[in-house]
Amino acid sequence: MNVLPDGIYAATLTPFDADLLVDHGALVRHVRQLLEYGCDGVVCMGTTGEANSLSTTERMAALDALVEAGVPPGRLMVGTGCCAYPDTLTLTRHAVASGVGGVLMLPPFYYKNVPDDGVFATFDRVIQTIGADGLNVYLYHFPQMSAVPFTRNLTARLVEAYPGVVVGMKDSSGDFDHMTAIVEAFPGFRVFAGTERYLSAIVAAGGAGCITATTNVTCPLAAMVYANPVAPLQRRLSAIRAAIEKYPMIPALKFLMAEHTGQAAWRYVRPPHVGLPVDGERELLSSVLPNLRTMWDV
Repeated sequence: MNVLPDGIYAATLTPFDADLLVDHGALVRHVRQLLEYGCDGVVCMGTTGEANSLSTTERMAALDALVEAGVPPGRLMVGTGCCAYPDTLTLTRHAVASGVGGVLMLPPFYYKNVPDDGVFATFDRVIQTIGADGLNVYLYHFPQMSAVPFTRNLTARLVEAYPGVVVGMKDSSGDFDHMTAIVEAFPGFRVFAGTERYLSAIVAAGGAGCITATTNVTCPLAAMVYANPVAPLQRRLSAIRAAIEKYPMIPALKFLMAEHTGQAAWRYVRPPHVGLPVDGERELLSSVLPNLRTMWDV
């Protein structure tokens, strides 16, 4: 079974062409660069990758492009959680067949205030249908976005029912107490913080690392913090994160990628996302871009 390494993960952006179709060549180049410049792994087709604005066919084709280009699938985690469990099943089966190191699964998120039994039933059906061989499931806890949390009781049920299959969590709640509580409650269960603000702290608490959007542009510095978690480096990393998250994350990161690389196509986002306002672009150009250029030159 594939085992993803601990460490720094970028929740990769998805580049588009002028027709808003996935630019596979640009995606391959970006993922390779992330791995080259400090990421231990890359998460594809997550929130930052605009996965919920893509069809299942597009999502599978993007993964195929990465694997066919020689990106090591064992260093990829792929988002597969959808509202409809047949779509989750299709994407998860494809990811496992591609040899990825893990799948990141949102709960079915359209219907709110559903009982834990309903969420458990979705995961149970998917896991039972696919089977355990090669399947490593990471729970995607993002209650601000999904409004369907992985409660401690639900997490315990899934871990106990499927040990060695439900192996970890990306915790994007921003609640560090929740992250550490999960680490302490489930020894060996791998918790990744959803923000690099907590990178040093989650590792010190026994967590696995971080999976974040902003490591698309900060991965060299994030890798330095992971290797040497001293306070000045962590403060610098957290400050860059704070400057970027003042704005809608995906348009902000795509703007920074366009400016950093000189490739204007990085600005393309799929509706309902829209580009940054002019004042946001100006602030990011002055406060963030010089830092990015410095760290990528290391």
